[in-house]
Formats: sequence, structure tokens, C-alpha cells
Amino acid sequence: MKKIMAITAATLAIAGCSNMSNTEQRTLSGASIGAAAGAVGTAIFHGNPIWGAVGGAAVGAASGYVYDSYKKDQASEYNSGYNAGKNNQPAKAPN
Repeated sequence: MKKIMAITAATLAIAGCSNMSNTEQRTLSGASIGAAAGAVGTAIFHGNPIWGAVGGAAVGAASGYVYDSYKKDQASEYNSGYNAGKNNQPAKAPN
């Protein structure tokens, strides 16, 4: 029974992320990774894993959002450079 519930939960989690934007996906991924890391880290040091997960999720979500902003800026710079190079190509010589 537990195996069926785990498979169902995983399927719903994957399907629920399919309509998300890149920003939403990166923020959620950061929160998930941060929550897991926070919970494990506080458990190792004999703290309360719940508070570690909450803190880790907050830091992870913020980090995911900042990373998304960085990637968008990077893509914008690339596209502007690409378009500038594309528009400044020398004219082809007539045949």
C-alpha cells in the first residue's frame, strides 16, 4: 500500500510541474533541495529537522529565484549580442 501511495504522490508531483514557468520551476526546485538539505543538516547536528527544512526551503527558494534572474540576464545579453552581430554583417558581394 505504501508503495502505491508513493508512486501516486510522485506521479502527481511530476504532472503538477509540467505547466510551470522556468522561474516557478527553479524556485520550487531550490525550495525542495533546500528543505531536504536543511532537514538533514539539522538532524545531523541534533536540531529540529522541521525548522531546518523550513529554513532550508526559504533559503533554497530565494536562491532558485536569484539563479533564474541570473539565467534570464545571461540569455538577454546573449540574444542582444547575437542580434547585434546578425545586423552588422557585411553585405555580400554581387555575383
